[in-house]
Amino acid sequence: MVCLTKQLSRTLILTAIIAAAGCSSTSPVKYAGIEATSRMLPNTADDSARIPFRYAAPVDWSKYRSITIEPVEIYGGSYAQFNDLPQEDRRNLADYMQKKFAEVLAEKFTVNTSAGNAPALLLKLTLAGADTTPQFVGTITKFDLAGGPYNIVQSLRGGRGLMSGYVNYAVEVKDAANGELLLAYVAEQYPNAMNVGATFGSMSAAETGVDKGAEQLLERLR
Repeated sequence: MVCLTKQLSRTLILTAIIAAAGCSSTSPVKYAGIEATSRMLPNTADDSARIPFRYAAPVDWSKYRSITIEPVEIYGGSYAQFNDLPQEDRRNLADYMQKKFAEVLAEKFTVNTSAGNAPALLLKLTLAGADTTPQFVGTITKFDLAGGPYNIVQSLRGGRGLMSGYVNYAVEVKDAANGELLLAYVAEQYPNAMNVGATFGSMSAAETGVDKGAEQLLERLR
């Protein structure tokens, strides 16, 4: 009877958390102070849940062979979405983003070297928000009677899992020679809602989001 009561209590608590999650939003916004956001429009494509605003010029990406990645900036404006994430974690995540995007984009481009006369791109990334995954609780919600079904549905929809961390950021891609803005968007990335591995380590979900974001940008630049 005691075990049943504890299970019921935990289920009720998780149900309340799910209800609260449905009422809250961490979706990226047009962050004030980031130059390219003034050019962005609402995204009407299928990926609008993760990329709500974007700008894209008609570009032949195949002519670009090199890319320079500026140091990742940490957004400090009033629209920042870091909750209570410590400054050290923000810096570590920005460093991780710098390395991961360089690693992934190197599959197509020569990264951070002199391009000579060849067409080259300039990439600016701004880390605008992130949150951690609560240890133990984040894992339990994948299997609990309340959290499990919710996460399964979110997984099928491509939505964020219950109690899952995330990362929000802005991307600005310019022609390195003339500074023309070619592509810009704000994005939110997170692991699949049933990705248990991304619940181990408080920042693992945000880092997984960075991984997905880097791969997504590479596909856009192919």
